[in-house]
Amino acid sequence: MEANGIENLPNQNPNLEREFIRRHHNHELVENQCSSTLVKHIKAPVHIVWSLVRRFDQPQKYKPFISRCVVKGNMEIGTVREVDVKSGLPATRSTERLELLDDNEHILSIRIVGGDHRLKNYSSIISLHPETIEGRIGTLVIESFVVDVPEGNTKDETCYFVEALIKCNLKSLADISERLAVQDTTTESRV
Repeated sequence: MEANGIENLPNQNPNLEREFIRRHHNHELVENQCSSTLVKHIKAPVHIVWSLVRRFDQPQKYKPFISRCVVKGNMEIGTVREVDVKSGLPATRSTERLELLDDNEHILSIRIVGGDHRLKNYSSIISLHPETIEGRIGTLVIESFVVDVPEGNTKDETCYFVEALIKCNLKSLADISERLAVQDTTTESRV
């Protein structure tokens, strides 16, 4: 991982990644906040990955720590969801607001507005970008966040905790998307 929190894999284009980050992942930090950006390369087309990410109403489709989600609203900016968190984490629920859902640019942004956890003023942006991976159609996923550092914790501890959750989510997203892509390819070859 680089000093700025951007994780790069070999044989990818870090300049393109940096351009997407510059364009879509601007967070204004105030004192006592931390921020990071994570990158995941998924061997599945954008439309498959986006079909999971865009489901603000069903984050449990790929986020393994979420057991249930109830939405209040019509899937437009300002819609709120109540999320139940699986046991084992230092929380049981989270209230989150949809900040941005852009089906053309493949960008989703949420803000945590309540819950029984320590992620105060948490905001995240996830963006998807088409790329070629090993000669096949793939997706570059970039997720960034900003959050207050809880009293008694350091910036490094806070970032490490949130990054660990996001990495689990991105791994699950990759596993499910790649499985769906194989099924999609198998279905197309039968037609």
